[in-house]
Amino acid sequence: MALQKGDKAPAFKLVSSDKKEVSLDDYKGKNLVVLFFPMAFTSVCTTELCSMRDTLGDYNKMNADVVAISVDSPFTLDKFKQEQNLNFPLLSDFNKEASAAYGSMYENFVFGLKGVSKRSAFVIDKNGTVQYAEVLENAGEVPDFTAVQQALSSLN
Repeated sequence: MALQKGDKAPAFKLVSSDKKEVSLDDYKGKNLVVLFFPMAFTSVCTTELCSMRDTLGDYNKMNADVVAISVDSPFTLDKFKQEQNLNFPLLSDFNKEASAAYGSMYENFVFGLKGVSKRSAFVIDKNGTVQYAEVLENAGEVPDFTAVQQALSSLN
């Protein structure tokens, strides 16, 4: 079931592209934007994450950190992060637990791939409560970043 505004954000503990363990608890006391994306090195994901890279300062001004999560391995994410010069953590949900907990997973994706993260955006406040949730069925679309920023600015 999809998360809704007011829900407690499910805890996660994932490995980042630089091979460090990152958990939701690491962001207590800060607002966090959690992006799930289907796969590194695909065109829409690249566009979405590069757009976030280019506007990260706006999010930081709103006392928000950003993480992006996919089911890719930490090694793939590291290469993707370097190639695209991304300035926020990429987290590997290789075991698919976070994607499932956030209601953000395709049972079946293209080419018969199963268990791929749906493109989605969540705003989690300083207390770990979901303040914005958008899960897209169509992987060709990107989240409404204006709505994400409005949710964040309402928290400050």
